Amino acid sequence: MKKNGKILVVDDNEEILIALRFLLKDYFEVVDCEKNPNLIPSILERGLYDVYILDMNFRGGRYTGNEGIFWMNRILDIHPAAVIIFITAYGDVDLAVKAIKEGAADFILKPWSDDKFVSTVLSAYKLHQSRREEDRSVTGDIPEQEIPAKHEQAIIGSSSPIKKVFRQVQKVAATDASVLLTGENGTGKELFAREIHRCSARATGVFVSVDMGSLSGSLFESELFGHKKGAFTDAAEDRPGRFELADRGTIFLDEIGNLPLPLQPKLLSVLQNRQVTRVGSNKAVNVDIRLITATNMPLERMVREGRFREDLLYRLNTIVINVPPLRDRGGDIAGLFNYFLDHYSRRYNKGRLDAGTEILAALQSYHWPGNVRELEHAVEKAVIMSEDGRIRPEDFAFAHSGIAGQEIDENLNLETNESYIIRKAIKRCGGNLSQAARVLGVTRKTLYNKIEKYGI
Repeated sequence: MKKNGKILVVDDNEEILIALRFLLKDYFEVVDCEKNPNLIPSILERGLYDVYILDMNFRGGRYTGNEGIFWMNRILDIHPAAVIIFITAYGDVDLAVKAIKEGAADFILKPWSDDKFVSTVLSAYKLHQSRREEDRSVTGDIPEQEIPAKHEQAIIGSSSPIKKVFRQVQKVAATDASVLLTGENGTGKELFAREIHRCSARATGVFVSVDMGSLSGSLFESELFGHKKGAFTDAAEDRPGRFELADRGTIFLDEIGNLPLPLQPKLLSVLQNRQVTRVGSNKAVNVDIRLITATNMPLERMVREGRFREDLLYRLNTIVINVPPLRDRGGDIAGLFNYFLDHYSRRYNKGRLDAGTEILAALQSYHWPGNVRELEHAVEKAVIMSEDGRIRPEDFAFAHSGIAGQEIDENLNLETNESYIIRKAIKRCGGNLSQAARVLGVTRKTLYNKIEKYGI
């Protein structure tokens, strides 16, 4: 993979800088990190960057609570076409939204998903490249070496089922038609949503992703449509909703089937009128959005059962694209395995790992209920657990698949075997409990509790 682009990360947390350097170095040619935001002007004197990633708050800062916006404005003074992403905690979401209205491209909530983080930064990089191309097109002077490289496809696969999906994506991307992506969890529906956006005429606009399953009734209108200052107890200032933020771009409503029935008419009204009204306001705001939704639920059956509005479904399913499960894409498993193996080998500094043919055969025979997401996590764990430059069958944690070869106590005592697995994971991870928790698929707090319970 050819790496392009320069990224600057500014955060006063050394651990975050280290993590992001390792995460992004596989995708970009230069990833510079800095703890002290006061050095930003002098850093930019040495050269500009394609994407700037900033923390919202810096300890001991002069502009507490607004440091990120202050430094964004300093960067924009020096580099007016800068593309800026903020890292923020949940409690600072309002501030991050304000930053977007003032010029930021996007924000990422802590804790983040590595895949979504990379996808967001790649989209921001493409946005910057598009801006450069547009600026130079005005003068008719676009040196060949300056033309932005096409965003590398993030979806791996060449099987017939996945080729069919690609063909559908290419057809619908050129339109503004609403798209409903269906399929099981872990199949990569959001990746295809982002691909549709990337290939569309709205590619230079923002891609706003919303997990509908996480929105309670009390948060629904405020999150999607925004609110006015004083509309409710915690409404300390005006705040645009996700639909306003997606104006002239794409809004992706994931897990749309989880939207409670009483809230569906409110969403339907916005989709019909292409207008939103903030909570506490009487003024409607026009929004120009492309709508993509996704679900793993049977919406047509839910309509028959009275759990989903038929008129809302008609607004969502102009085009329906079904993303196939991994068990129907057997021909893609080898490519996905090699991609994830290479990615995580580099990420964890494991060098070139050797995997025997018996492993690939076992992976291809497994039914993958968690689909591509499960395969990725399995390979990541195997890379972490590997020793001596080789991945072995026992490095895969599939006790029921025939892949794993754990030495489980034959008496089937749960506590005895759980204690054994935890000890083995900690040993394999060299005593690094955070890494061991990741391998075991539990939180660090859960792992600490287990260690205390078993006296490990």
